[in-house]
Amino acid sequence: MITHLSGRLIEKNPTHVIIDCNGVGYFINISLHTFSGISDGEALRLYTHLQVKEDSHTLYGFVDKMEREIFRLLISVSGIGANIARTMLSSLHPDQIKQAIASGNVSTIQSIKGIGAKTAQRVILDLKDKILKVFDIDLESAVSSNTNKEEALSALETLGFARKQADKVCSGILKETPDATVEKIIKEALKKL
Repeated sequence: MITHLSGRLIEKNPTHVIIDCNGVGYFINISLHTFSGISDGEALRLYTHLQVKEDSHTLYGFVDKMEREIFRLLISVSGIGANIARTMLSSLHPDQIKQAIASGNVSTIQSIKGIGAKTAQRVILDLKDKILKVFDIDLESAVSSNTNKEEALSALETLGFARKQADKVCSGILKETPDATVEKIIKEALKKL
């Protein structure tokens, strides 16, 4: 029903923004990913998803259409509500969620607060084909980059680095050079850790 809003940014918080659209203030729930993508300028455009329940109409806002599409796919899974989907998009970059689902990486999905093993498996089972089709991801590249990342993470853990911090650094490296070898990931990560 409401596909996007453009207006003046009135209030900006990590969990929500208020946008004034021709004198009407809209309270829009956002993820940390969207929060980091919003500049402090006055003019703002967010793509939205309107959730209608018996007792409420709730708007969720996204800085780009891709994040909104992932949000919609996530809430289509049984057991994943809008708040858990928003937490997922706040914990991981939308590209990381896409890659984890496409490559069947349960541990990455499960690393999100509030997601257990069964829910993570259900998310992957329900969305893997949709993610591959909607975002036109090549399965081989998703699996190989994920395998390289896992090997690099394992090596970094052996060297005594915390997995969560190493995971963040490795994800950043793979974002810049998606086809990086295990050795390259480790070398770059050692410079940054």
